[in-house]
Amino acid sequence: MFESARKSIGRFFASSRTENTARESKRTHNLFEAAAVYISACADDDQDQVDEAVTWVSPEALSFGVSELACRAVIALARERDESPQTVARSLLGLPAA
Repeated sequence: MFESARKSIGRFFASSRTENTARESKRTHNLFEAAAVYISACADDDQDQVDEAVTWVSPEALSFGVSELACRAVIALARERDESPQTVARSLLGLPAA
């Protein structure tokens, strides 16, 4: 009798841990993490990592995160180069100065 109760309790806790692990894996990534992984994977041409990153958040959230990352990167480079953000952005895209 105690053996079957112990097994039942063991199965309950095992399934609970599995559910918690699944929930935690879904909750561990925010849109900025997804954007950082997505952009770095694109730069490294790592399609597997790109495919994983796009599952972490909605397409809208990923788009916002990528946009925010681009803005922050351009601002950081502009400060580093002592240039305007517009000049840096055009330079990164291979466009002539405005």
